[in-house]
Amino acid sequence: MSAQFYATGRRKVASARVWLKPGSGVITVNGRSLDHYFGREVLQMMVKQPFEASDTMSRFDVNATVKGGGLSGQADAVRHGISRALSELDSGGYRGILKKGGFLTRDSRMVERKKYGRAGARKRFQYSKR
Repeated sequence: MSAQFYATGRRKVASARVWLKPGSGVITVNGRSLDHYFGREVLQMMVKQPFEASDTMSRFDVNATVKGGGLSGQADAVRHGISRALSELDSGGYRGILKKGGFLTRDSRMVERKKYGRAGARKRFQYSKR
């Protein structure tokens, strides 16, 4: 078994570089612990979902660096990276479980760009009759 596994996770504008290594289940994001970086319980739960699905909760240490986007997008990017690293680690065992849970699919929804002649992406400027 290799010492470390690397994967990149993405969501919206956020991208996470995730390193997975055998350990006691410590998750570090940008040099801070999981509960310090992601304050909301929902985001912490989201990051831990791949481990719960594959039943490997306290078998791996995670070191992640995240850039771009907001906290929700970053948490989803970390989850995607962890899932990809786990599937790389043991392609036969975890891949099917993670794929069924939808953790390996990259959520490609992004903010639509603003168009010229418009107030936003689709909104029009106010019409003036006179």
